[in-house]
Amino acid sequence: MRISVCMATYNGEKYIQEQLDSILNQVGDDSEIIISDDGSTDRTLEIVRAYNDDRIKIHVNNRKHGFIFNFENAFKFAKGDFIFLSDQDDVWLPNKVDHLLKLLEKYSLICSNGKLVDDNLNVYDESFFDHLNAGSGIIKNFIKIRYYGFGIAFRRDLLKYVLPFPNQSVIGHDMILGVVADYLNSSYFEWTPYTLYRRHQNNFTNIRLNKRPLFFNLLNLSKAFNIIKSRISTLFIFLFLGLRVLKVKFSDYLVTKKFL
Repeated sequence: MRISVCMATYNGEKYIQEQLDSILNQVGDDSEIIISDDGSTDRTLEIVRAYNDDRIKIHVNNRKHGFIFNFENAFKFAKGDFIFLSDQDDVWLPNKVDHLLKLLEKYSLICSNGKLVDDNLNVYDESFFDHLNAGSGIIKNFIKIRYYGFGIAFRRDLLKYVLPFPNQSVIGHDMILGVVADYLNSSYFEWTPYTLYRRHQNNFTNIRLNKRPLFFNLLNLSKAFNIIKSRISTLFIFLFLGLRVLKVKFSDYLVTKKFL
């Protein structure tokens, strides 16, 4: 059983060592950690290379991909039967890999919970999922994102449905994976926290846990326009992914029946 951990890095020198240590303690010699770096200008790559560990594979982009497509680049190099996503600034809790692997025997994708922590890993909230009303479902996730990459692990065969990513910046790599798994009716939310999910000012994802209701934003015409525009774009991406799933499944059916 081979595991690929995919990590998209960019100027992550401050926290990346803590994250790599927590991962390396859980994966075996037959596993790999794919580092796709988007042109870091700090000591990120120096820190990673200092491990001198054959399990760590570094791929430096020759041009900036951006956060979403940096993960896509990592996926292209992954060889594992099971792929785990990793942010550069979190910490995995013990037994994360073993437990999620057991769940992946039944589901195509697992999204596990996390504890919210500050810069120094002090826990200030025991369950990130409590703020999301987390769970699977196309409509549920269209209304509000519930899939977050820090907790996602999935089977390799999901890649044939998600790659290449749609050329857009409306939804993230984690939502693309989650939506496809929902279309396949094969996703599961694990409420036990297996990650210390670090929230700080340098995080790419800006999560507001206590946002104003949508109604208040719609009262502002500018915000209302942007919200409606984003919703329409998201709808088209969801439909595109759904059609892709149907196309791949139909193609697989034809191959199975030897029509191709």
